Amino acid sequence: MGIPTNCWQLQEAKARFSEFLDAALTKGPQTVTRRGVEAAVLVPIDDWRRMQQAGRPSIKELLLSGPRFENLDPHRRRWKRRKPIDFSGPDFK
Repeated sequence: MGIPTNCWQLQEAKARFSEFLDAALTKGPQTVTRRGVEAAVLVPIDDWRRMQQAGRPSIKELLLSGPRFENLDPHRRRWKRRKPIDFSGPDFK
């Protein structure tokens, strides 16, 4: 099993970058390997922007996907009344 044609070794991609870029633009994403391990992918800018938009919902989508509060009926406690303060006592003269 050989290396796929869309896979470039790092040193080869650096040495032939213009060809590497042309391959990404015409043939699609190109993978870069470092020491035989896949390290990065070069993709055309249109593909990149489409992936960015697909992975990030808009603020409208976030708000519409959130919890619904239509039937929310919170349990409310009755207020506790404090005794009125008597300002006519000896402490307030």
